[in-house]
Amino acid sequence: MPTRYRPYQPDQDLLLPQRLQDWLAPDHLAYFISDVVDELDLSAFHRRYEGDGRRKSPFDPQMMVKVLIYAYATGVFSSRRIARKLEEDVAFRVLAAGNFPKHRTLCDFRQQHLEDFKSLFVQVVQIAERVGLVQLGTLAIDGTKVRANASKHKAMSYAMLKQNEARLGQEIDDLCTRAGEVDRQEETVLASDDEVPDELAHRQQRLARIREAKARLEQIQADKDRARGRSDDDDRRPRGGGRGSRYARDFGVPADKDQYNFTDPESRIMPTTHGWQQCYNGQLAVDAEFQIIVANRLMANSNDGGELLHVLDEVEEILGQEPQTVLADAGYRKESDFLALERRGVDGYVSLGKEGGSDEIRDPESNPASVRMRSKLQAPDGQAHYRYRKNIVEAPNGWIKHVLGFKQFSVRGLKAAQGEWNLVTMALNLRRMSRLVQWA
Repeated sequence: MPTRYRPYQPDQDLLLPQRLQDWLAPDHLAYFISDVVDELDLSAFHRRYEGDGRRKSPFDPQMMVKVLIYAYATGVFSSRRIARKLEEDVAFRVLAAGNFPKHRTLCDFRQQHLEDFKSLFVQVVQIAERVGLVQLGTLAIDGTKVRANASKHKAMSYAMLKQNEARLGQEIDDLCTRAGEVDRQEETVLASDDEVPDELAHRQQRLARIREAKARLEQIQADKDRARGRSDDDDRRPRGGGRGSRYARDFGVPADKDQYNFTDPESRIMPTTHGWQQCYNGQLAVDAEFQIIVANRLMANSNDGGELLHVLDEVEEILGQEPQTVLADAGYRKESDFLALERRGVDGYVSLGKEGGSDEIRDPESNPASVRMRSKLQAPDGQAHYRYRKNIVEAPNGWIKHVLGFKQFSVRGLKAAQGEWNLVTMALNLRRMSRLVQWA
């Protein structure tokens, strides 16, 4: 008896069109994102389109936001890939509901609204709190390095900038001298900039960029020095004089190894598990109960020091309260921050490094809060609290890079990258919330 197959008639027409809602399972992530976005305040996204009298109607921001969030939640970050998914992927087509924005439209929309994604991230966190997915009992804070949209090979150290400035200056002088000799020989005079030899113009442009980069590094260093209490007339002596050791460099002079990247000047060379890369440092505050990211920050400093209170301020701004307990690794160790935690009534467990820190940290006169932190961490309860940190915060770091696949920013500049970081963390939260709601 011949085998009987199930009916397969690809050219068969349907008497009635299918509903989009029948294309995906009812608990699909696309529907969850769509439902949440419908509850968000998107006024910031609508504002730029109000009353401009344009002839062509723009795409609905509600649809564009849904598509972008779902794309990031499923590991699709390129605008070209998103545009292709809108043609080929059922979930994308359901969210777009018959709209097919081109990749340039998607890219422009994302770029124009990068700052507005902060308000959406905040609203999503507040929704998670209302449904019981955020408790703020214990909070773990950690940083992760994410590659910038720039190559480390486009970076130059301060020492190399000085060398190139001197070399280009000498080459320009030589070219000007040669040009003057030729002019005298030909009894002509250069009449305008247009007549400047191309070789000379190229070096002048390069020298201008070198000097701009050098000035930028010096300004950054000057800002750092002022934050440390230095002034431009301190003669390398700490404030108050006396027996304090001298500073290694004059005020506003960077270290020779400090780097400037010509593609994304605000990014920095940072150590990663894959060697030194051009990166930003993404800070995450993760609630222990369901591992929801309740605050995030982005900075261009590989050192996490000094960020602990900034992240806690973000949490309080978003949720109106601080956590009962906060956990962080040794990168956040700072005496003034420990004192601030005690004043705020936050029970902190912050590592002091290997073997409990240096002798200076153990000095109860100069670092009393660090001494108290050391005692807490040595107690059995403190050790149990701190061991819990990895289980809370390192998983979301891994999900961002290895589940979503987000390992490099698509935009340049700290402000723009912060906007994309908000989009990434919001997308991860919604993906996580979708699973948690199903299990509830």
